[in-house]
Amino acid sequence: MISDPASHGYRSPLETRNASAQMRVIWSEHHRFTTWRRVWLALAHAQMELSLGPTAEQVEAIHRVLHSVDLDAAAKHEQRLRHDVMAHVHTLGDQAVAARAILHLGATSQDVVCNADALLQREALTLIATRLARVIDRLGAFAHSWRDLPVLGFTHYQPAQPLTMGRRAALWTQEFVVALEEIEMRLGQLRLRGLRGATGTQASFLSLCGGDPKRVHQLEQRFAELFWGDSKSLWSLTSQTYPRIWDAQMLSSLAIGACAVHKTANDIRLLCNLREIDEPFEAEQIGSSAMPYKRNPMRCERATGLARFVISLTHNAYDTASTQWLERTLDDSSNRRLSIPESFLALDGALEVMANVAGGLVVYPGQCAARLAAELPFMATEEILLAAVAKGLDRQEAHEHLRKHSHAAATRIKTEGAPNDLMSRLSGDPFFSGIQFDTLVGAATFVGRSIEQTDDFLQATVEPIRSRYSKTLHEEPVLRV
Repeated sequence: MISDPASHGYRSPLETRNASAQMRVIWSEHHRFTTWRRVWLALAHAQMELSLGPTAEQVEAIHRVLHSVDLDAAAKHEQRLRHDVMAHVHTLGDQAVAARAILHLGATSQDVVCNADALLQREALTLIATRLARVIDRLGAFAHSWRDLPVLGFTHYQPAQPLTMGRRAALWTQEFVVALEEIEMRLGQLRLRGLRGATGTQASFLSLCGGDPKRVHQLEQRFAELFWGDSKSLWSLTSQTYPRIWDAQMLSSLAIGACAVHKTANDIRLLCNLREIDEPFEAEQIGSSAMPYKRNPMRCERATGLARFVISLTHNAYDTASTQWLERTLDDSSNRRLSIPESFLALDGALEVMANVAGGLVVYPGQCAARLAAELPFMATEEILLAAVAKGLDRQEAHEHLRKHSHAAATRIKTEGAPNDLMSRLSGDPFFSGIQFDTLVGAATFVGRSIEQTDDFLQATVEPIRSRYSKTLHEEPVLRV
């Protein structure tokens, strides 16, 4: 038996492999169109209260079918009408027959779409904030657990001054703190379009209100209270749509979160290669189809790829905002249907991965110690330089001796694979006679205030976030495949 051809159609991996159920629900067709109906309900309710036409019976008729969206019927109407909003006006009218005559009264399509979009964005941004807080919590716990393990530091991906594993993880955590602050800022700035009509002048609502601008204001304020929860967060001015530059700001903020994911996941991938860390790896997980020994950091690789996708989508929002003609052009619509939901879905998926990784990172202290020990003689040269000056030796001359011996030791390591013999070279140099090298080479000597800085950061920055998001921190991320 041949299956339905429709079942072979394309489905986005964001739906099938990555985004959480909660984020997929927010951007689902049913939730979007239910939110449209909430706009029509709030509009009719506000108009009823101001005696502008709708009756209590008509408002109740809308309320009864608020969640009973017939997507098939709407699709048939849209095929005929070639207009998605009017297709849903007709679909709602078919179900709430008593309200058919007053549906969408005085409104234009963007009075529905823009207001509904703002509510969906508020829900999605709030979910992203909880995702970021959970990553912060888990990375913070990891940082605390390994606050005092000395590890080799890197600049330019070359060995540099040591720090602790916890201090490194605290730096990762700080990236996500910045991203959370960005999302919380956007949530505070999010505004409702309000009831503005075809070009934002409220002309249709002014006519509906008998030419009384005070009643127009009352209508919009009451609508905002019913639909949004308050009447203060409204755009001062709009064209046919809310300013599309907002979308550019919002997607830019999502990209900040993606940057935090990308940087942290890449760092973990590098440390996996050094065998200092492993991401979670399940008992029957396969790292490579050809190389059975492989433990590829596939979770961090997935997170990196999703993050890069989110970052790339910001350009869509910049293009759309900068190319709106006068009071509006419709080329924003098809692009926003993709770029906005997919930015949220992809970042949500990446953050789910990062929460899973942060909660299950494995550290190999022996490997960390061995790598650090191999480089510590080089790290000690700065301390040796200071000790030489304290003994009355010329600083520049001491620097030259250290430079030559260090390069010679490094060449031997690279060409022969031999152990680091820098300390024996320096001990045999008469220039440094009298300096106790053994007392100058110790990991704890070189990590600076790593432990104190980590503790201070966790207490001052991470704990308040844990307190604010305490109700959502312990939800387990679900990796779908």
